[in-house]
Amino acid sequence: MPIPADWPTTEAQALAEQERLRPLVQTHDTDDTDDLDGSGSGSASGAGGGVGRLIAGVDVAYDDEHDLVAAAAVLLDHDTLTVVEQSTAVGRIPFPYTPGLLAFRELPAVLDALAALTRTPDTVVCDGYGLAHPRRLGLASHLGVLTGLRTLGVAKTPFTFHHHDPDTPRGSTTPLTDPATGEEVGRALRTRPGVKPVYVSVGHRISLDTAVRTTLQLAPHYRLPETTRRADSLCRRALADALHAGTPAN
Repeated sequence: MPIPADWPTTEAQALAEQERLRPLVQTHDTDDTDDLDGSGSGSASGAGGGVGRLIAGVDVAYDDEHDLVAAAAVLLDHDTLTVVEQSTAVGRIPFPYTPGLLAFRELPAVLDALAALTRTPDTVVCDGYGLAHPRRLGLASHLGVLTGLRTLGVAKTPFTFHHHDPDTPRGSTTPLTDPATGEEVGRALRTRPGVKPVYVSVGHRISLDTAVRTTLQLAPHYRLPETTRRADSLCRRALADALHAGTPAN
């Protein structure tokens, strides 16, 4: 998995790239037949406001000591939550750990894992943030802008934002807000009664209401959506297999 030649390698370059891409994020539901990037290349599946049938989960695992990152993409059927296809990619860690810039560590491997799928997801669920990011460009939004795919972020923690705990019943939500501006950047969502919430945010080409509804549909039994659970398990296995085999990354 070669790192793209123009991939940022310094904090200044990464911050500049986030500022460049941020205005391109679409925070509303779009139809897959829309011209997503001005090139006339929109796909022809799905319907406006929907998320389609093929839902991918992506996640990554690291071994900093061995300079390895493994990414997984797991494609599920939206209605049955059965696995349709899955893929992994292993490579060198392309960027140092810096809060707010984790996408630059993860995206090259994630892009390779997605590219290894034989079918294109209608929607991608990321284990992390979208708009719920200090510069409004977390991994989910960054991935969506780069690929044109519909994306959303489902995080385990609220990062730097404020929220009140949702009510106990499943499906309860409260706003996730930026303390500096009061802007709603996501929602805390209770996916299991009495269990701590997850934090949902828009990635790209999806509204917050649809992102929350989709997350709830993907989490019928556990706190985390099935997309995240399966991708997390797969990327950890891929990393362990690479380390056990001593397979060098490209």
